[in-house]
Amino acid sequence: MTRTTGHVIPPRPQRDDPFAARLRAMHARSAIFDVYGDLLPEHGRRTTVAALVRLLAPVGIAAPAVRTAVSRMVSQGWLEPVTLPKGRGYAATARAETRYEQAAARIYPSQERAWDGTWQLIAVTPPPGRAARGRLARELGWLGHAELRSDVWVSPWSSAELDDVLQRCDASAVVATVSSFRPASAPLAAWDLETLRQSYVDWLEHVAAKVESHLSTHADEDEAAFAARFHLVHEWRMFLFSDPGLPAELLPEDWPGHEAAAYFTAEADRLREGAARFVARALG
Repeated sequence: MTRTTGHVIPPRPQRDDPFAARLRAMHARSAIFDVYGDLLPEHGRRTTVAALVRLLAPVGIAAPAVRTAVSRMVSQGWLEPVTLPKGRGYAATARAETRYEQAAARIYPSQERAWDGTWQLIAVTPPPGRAARGRLARELGWLGHAELRSDVWVSPWSSAELDDVLQRCDASAVVATVSSFRPASAPLAAWDLETLRQSYVDWLEHVAAKVESHLSTHADEDEAAFAARFHLVHEWRMFLFSDPGLPAELLPEDWPGHEAAAYFTAEADRLREGAARFVARALG
């Protein structure tokens, strides 16, 4: 590769929940990513499969699905076997640690990122095959890039994971830093901002009811906090695939993503202590 430089919100009236089907269809692999990334940093991002099964039971992930997903994640380089005091377990690999740290910086930003006004432009030579190209597109989307035109991707931010993603997807690219476009708004056309806006609006209308449903369903308060926070974080993480965290100066003042982020932060903080107690119990 070469480089060149050039507050809590009250519940709203309910409609049919567009997120319900996605929650019911949650994949064990995605759920395990959430566990290792959000719930296990204080435990070294390592645990036994038995503890994983206990953790995921309250959110409806069955034990066989957990074991199958762990096996696949090992073969994909996200987990590696380790010996723990309670027996054989699995730890996040170095590559997974990088992914989790990047995700955490976007999910729980300590401060608003300062944008220097430049764009990262990537001219990709994709791998052969539709499946491989689709995988590359998903990975670049996760990193915050969007396709500006065929095989040319753009992002307001650079990513430390880009080289690794290209290597794993058997792709190559020429990367340039671009300071201006004509018109200036041209890069924003790479994102479907109207659909993204509506996704945030819909999420805000239904997420409070989803959280309260978990809190009222589980008899154990810590388990309830865990389940509610787990689904809250899982849903919020999905936005990372479609929203790169565009700089505030590029977005309208009434952008619903700001309101959604405020709600997420407040609720994640409120549920954190109870969820942490449940995790500690599950890990023994």
